[in-house]
Amino acid sequence: MIDLKDSFRKPKIMKISVTDLQDLSRKAILKYGYTAEEASQILNILMYAQLRGNNQGIVKLVGRGIPKNPNAGEIKIIKETKLSALLDGANNMGMIVVNRAMGIALEKAKEHGFAIVGTNNTSSSTGAIGYYAREIAQENFLGFVFAGSPETVTTHGSYEPLFGTNPLAIGIPTENKPIVFDMATAAMAYYGLIQAKTAGESIPGDVAYDSEGSLTTDPAKAMDGAILPFDRNYKGAGLAMMVEIFTGPLVGATFVGIGKGDWGNLVYIIDPELLVSLADFKKQVTQMIKKVKSAGKLPGVTDIFYPGERGDKQTSRVIEAGEIEVEDNLYNKLKSFVEE
Repeated sequence: MIDLKDSFRKPKIMKISVTDLQDLSRKAILKYGYTAEEASQILNILMYAQLRGNNQGIVKLVGRGIPKNPNAGEIKIIKETKLSALLDGANNMGMIVVNRAMGIALEKAKEHGFAIVGTNNTSSSTGAIGYYAREIAQENFLGFVFAGSPETVTTHGSYEPLFGTNPLAIGIPTENKPIVFDMATAAMAYYGLIQAKTAGESIPGDVAYDSEGSLTTDPAKAMDGAILPFDRNYKGAGLAMMVEIFTGPLVGATFVGIGKGDWGNLVYIIDPELLVSLADFKKQVTQMIKKVKSAGKLPGVTDIFYPGERGDKQTSRVIEAGEIEVEDNLYNKLKSFVEE
């Protein structure tokens, strides 16, 4: 594993080739023990995030990293109907298991118009779940993805970690690029803390408590404490709890620390043609986008973005340039890991 012992300092940004970063990341994933096929799946998800400027990217390869669980076995369907399936992830990496769940859900939705697939017994992060929502939307379905994780987020009025960062993502097809809404129900993703620690940066003063219940700007102390809900209030705490239910009790996985310590996830897919024609739906959503983007702008606002648009534009800029900006500590730690 890669040790993180940096004191706070101003990070330096370096530009490297996108291809070089992909190659280096693939080598790191393989070094963690994954097969070539698994590495390709994981790399696709990590680079989706990295190209968009999302903190669910290659930072996952440093710190504790993503070593393959030595007890990983065969992913199995343990309960199934024509509309649903429950997968035993068999201690496999979350990205691999949810990728499988998405594939099964798409097959069922294409045949029946709806599908819901849950997973339990996974051993790590699913990555940026907007990736799966986008894949579903590109198949002309509505995609909903929920991801559970170990307790790192408190509820309103407490400083005790209870919930995971519990992201949710929704993908919507349009006449152009999909709308992809992807958010953590926490004020900061856990990997945001890792990224800040790696870079030697502090975190905002209103996103996390230390273990004593005091607000902290030290990412290391926040890791020992708890992250706040995204709105620092009861609405965010309530939404976090709903995702905890969807990814815990509903799929037979650990919730609020109760259980065997596994991670749960949920994917469900809806064919819009269950209610309206696909063409009309996509046309009207596209009309909505145009209306939103043409709304009157406040002073200093040059553009209004719909969910996912900013990341799409960032990805296009990076791919066109062929280079991507990466914090130097992060890159050097990744390179050292691959070369050691």
